[in-house]
This record gives sequence, C-alpha cells and structure tokens, in this order.
Amino acid sequence: MNRIVFSIVAVLIIMSSCVKDQMTPVPDLDYKLQALLNKVSPTRTAKYYVVPDRYDLDNIPQDPKNPLTQPKVTLGNMLFFETGIAQASLKDEGLGTYSCSSCHVPEAGFKPGTAQGIADGGSGFGILGEERVRNVNFKESELDVQGARPISMINVAFSENTMWNGKFGSTGTNAGQEDLWELDHELFGNFLGYQGIEAQNIEGMNTHRLLVNKEIADSLGYTELFDQAFPEFSEEERYSNLTASLALSAAIRTIFPNEAPFQKWLKGEQFAMSKDEKRGAILFFDKAGCVNCHKSPGLSAVEYYALGVYDMYQRPSYGTSKDDLRNLGRGGYTKSTEDNFKFKVPQLYNLSDTPFFFHGSSHTDLEQVVRYFNDAVPENPNVPQEQISPLFHPLDMTEDEIKDLTLFLSKSLRDPSLERYYPSSVGSGNCFPNADFQSRMDIGCN
Repeated sequence: MNRIVFSIVAVLIIMSSCVKDQMTPVPDLDYKLQALLNKVSPTRTAKYYVVPDRYDLDNIPQDPKNPLTQPKVTLGNMLFFETGIAQASLKDEGLGTYSCSSCHVPEAGFKPGTAQGIADGGSGFGILGEERVRNVNFKESELDVQGARPISMINVAFSENTMWNGKFGSTGTNAGQEDLWELDHELFGNFLGYQGIEAQNIEGMNTHRLLVNKEIADSLGYTELFDQAFPEFSEEERYSNLTASLALSAAIRTIFPNEAPFQKWLKGEQFAMSKDEKRGAILFFDKAGCVNCHKSPGLSAVEYYALGVYDMYQRPSYGTSKDDLRNLGRGGYTKSTEDNFKFKVPQLYNLSDTPFFFHGSSHTDLEQVVRYFNDAVPENPNVPQEQISPLFHPLDMTEDEIKDLTLFLSKSLRDPSLERYYPSSVGSGNCFPNADFQSRMDIGCN
C-alpha cells in the first residue's frame, strides 16, 4: 500500500515538474529580454511597449482637434457596430445591413474574416466573418469592397497617418503636402487639419455609404449622446457625418491589446509567456530585427517599405486590377516613383486571428510570413529590385528560431478577449456587425 502511495506521489511530482518547467519564469530569459527592451526602446525602458488602458483617456495618443472624452468614445463605440446608419446603400435591400464592424470584426483582430472586407453588397457572416460573400443581387462594381486588405483597428492611436499608403492625416509624413491633397477628392479631412484616423473616417462615412443626420439620430436614440459628446457644435451641425466620424475615431483610438501575454509580461507577470515565447520575443527585438520597422508601442510605424509581395488583384478578389493605384502603395499617393510599392508598417497584435497577411492577403499562414522574411526573396515580379527595402534581407534563422518567433507573434501578441469591445446593444436594436438575412441566421440574431 505504501509503495502504491509512494508511486502516485512520485508521478504527481514528475508531472508537476513538467508543468513547472514550462510555466515558471526562466531568469536568464527574462533578464535578457528585459535588458534587450531597455536597449532598443526609444525611452531606454521596456515600459515604452506597454500600451495604454482603454479608459485612461489622458494617456492615449489623440488628435488635438478631436480630444477624447468618455461620451464621445461611448457614442463612437455604438456607431462602430450600428447597422442602422447604413442608410446610403446602393440598393434598398442593403439598407441597415452593414456597419464599420462588417470589415473590422473584434474576434478577427478587428480585421475582416475574409481576404477582403465587404460592407454594402455583402451577405453572410459565419463565425468570424469568414463567410462574408457578395450578395448575388449586387454587381461586382456595386460592392463596397477594399482593393487592399483592411488594416486592423488595434493600436491605431499610434498611427498619425492611416491606410497602407498613409495618405490620410494632415500631420506626420503628410505635413506640408497640400498640393498632393488637391489631387485626391478623398482628402477633405486633411484640409480640415485632422490626423489620420479622423481624416480617414470623414471620408469613410461617405465611402462606406453611412449616413447620420438629426432625423436618423432621433430615430435610433442617439440624440442625447451626440449632445453630450459634441456640445461645442451648433445644433445644426451636431448630428452629422462629421461628428459621427469624430466619435468613431475617438472610439477606435481606445482599442488596445491589453490582455495579450506580452503586455502582461511587460507589466510584471512573468508566467504570462512560456520559455519558447520569450525566446521568440528575444529574436523579434534582436537577431530577426523586426523592431527595426515595428518600433512604436503598438509595434507599428508610420514608415513605408517595399517587400515585393503580391497585390490583391493577383489572387481571387473583387473590385481591383493591375492598374489599381493601391498597388503602388505610398507612390500611389505621392506620385513619386521613389515611393512606388512601399507600404506602411502595420501593427502586429492579433495577427493569428485571421489567415490573411500583407496588403494583398497574399500569404495565408503566419509561419509562412516569418519564412518569407527569413528568406527575403521578393515574390512579385512587378516590383523592381532597386525598390526593395535594404532592411529586407536574409535573417539566417534556424528552424527552431523560426518556430519560436512564429509562436511569439501568434500567441504572445494575441489578446484573447477583444469581444469586450462589443457594446451590449446598439440604438437601432439591430443585429450586428451585420443585419442581412444570412448574417442574422449565422449570428443567431433575429
């Protein structure tokens, strides 16, 4: 009997040791990563990479022309999911069926669940938006669809200029470029002096066929929220696409991956990442050189590089072609050949929520992306070699290092609870993020 008890205890100790080996802090790795972060961060402290809390409005980067207030954020968060403002659809059957979140699904890392996002003209949802398809009653030319993969809404507060070509925003890399804005009718918000996400949403309300006015605000029950959010606007201007876009921008600026294991580790939870994840983080900030481009607290940058990946038209897609200016990246905006094929550095949190990567959704596996950077062989023959960034060069990682870096990107940088950004309901009472018949069936919402 004693032997049996002893054997059971021994097995439990061994099992406990195995778990402990994986979960207990490894001082050498923790110290090495901490020292490395202190070295590479602009502030010489690892705390630089801690993103703000969504409710700490004072410490969130914001546009001085659109200061963050809680009423504005609350209104914007509801409008982000509100299908009731989808009132400019090209067809009656599209009215009230889509929202901003049709293409920026929280569980999908605030990206579309498909290679392209479809708002007006789309049908269905699936689980993460992966079954969103063209409504057969809409011609391809009638779809509201992006010719480049929509960028995640996570960590947008760190991007002074938005979109893959960075054209939105009057400051940052676009300062003093009024002559370029005059060439693009979408850049009205730049002329108003707004930063990226504000300028983008001013245009986005029209592009994505959304509409807010006093009658709509009244009918959906948002009038009081507009009054609280924008008391400085006259009543004639307070209920409009402009104020709605500013509220949306305020809400988007509060979307952060605070629950990601790397964020928890930065705040002192050494158990938050495994040994392999920590090795992957060390590679990210050292040998692999990822931090040379992904340098903001949100691991993004308002910088532009050519990596030679395929464009959206080079895969099955809607509404794009070889002649689409979006294929030129920054050059499509600046009209400078030196900027051709250069795209803005995106943020890296919650990459693994969807299987589409780069501006053209050209890769469908995160380890494949890591290998693309490791090998550094451009795939798109349309991109001249002289345009390829000098930072894109072979990394000489081993197989184990590739696995560790992929693990850090897929797990350590993944916030598992972005559903917290859903409102409990929206003013219309409609289903969200979509309210077309098939989406309602998929979501289980009547």
